[in-house]
Amino acid sequence: MSDPIATVTSTTATATATAGSARGNRKERVGEVISNKMAKTIIVRVERRFAHPRFKKVVTGYKKFYAHDEKSEAKVGDRVRIEETRPLSKTKRWRLVAVVRKSSGVAPVAV
Repeated sequence: MSDPIATVTSTTATATATAGSARGNRKERVGEVISNKMAKTIIVRVERRFAHPRFKKVVTGYKKFYAHDEKSEAKVGDRVRIEETRPLSKTKRWRLVAVVRKSSGVAPVAV
């Protein structure tokens, strides 16, 4: 006969391992840095293209994310990858993973 305590312990260990692997599955987004004026914080604009629910035309939607940049390595215009994380402040829930592509350094002229 198997020991019921051992069965419960092994079931709990399996559940913990499953929860640990699910926790590692974090959302990632790629976007453009639109501001780096704050200390250790960047604002990233992420583009999302989708079909309009009614008219089926492809629409581009944008969303701003506040991301933590520990080393202040991202500059305005850079293409960056950000990852979801625990809340770091009132608005920051993302952190910088990598700079995908550096900007050319030429600022676009507002018209």
